[in-house]
Amino acid sequence: MNAEWLLQTSVSFGFVMVFATVFLAFWRLMRGPSLPDRVVALDMMTVAIVAFCGLAAVRSGDSAFLDVALALALVGFLATVALARFAERQVLRKEQQEDET
Repeated sequence: MNAEWLLQTSVSFGFVMVFATVFLAFWRLMRGPSLPDRVVALDMMTVAIVAFCGLAAVRSGDSAFLDVALALALVGFLATVALARFAERQVLRKEQQEDET
């Protein structure tokens, strides 16, 4: 068994798993039912796309994909934090409205 063949087979299997993950996360993003479910699904899609960039870097041998993965991971983290703060404020606002009535 050739090491190159094993690497290419593993990367191909990784691509299939990443595509399945993105599909399932997109399904959860569309279906919901709540905002936290959608935030987690979006974060999961971001992580899967970062993994896709890593696999593309391994397959092509081009390290530019790793730069893209790093930038996407940072943006995804910031987006998740922002959406979590938005969800928290939304809950606090709803509690304040209930207290006023």
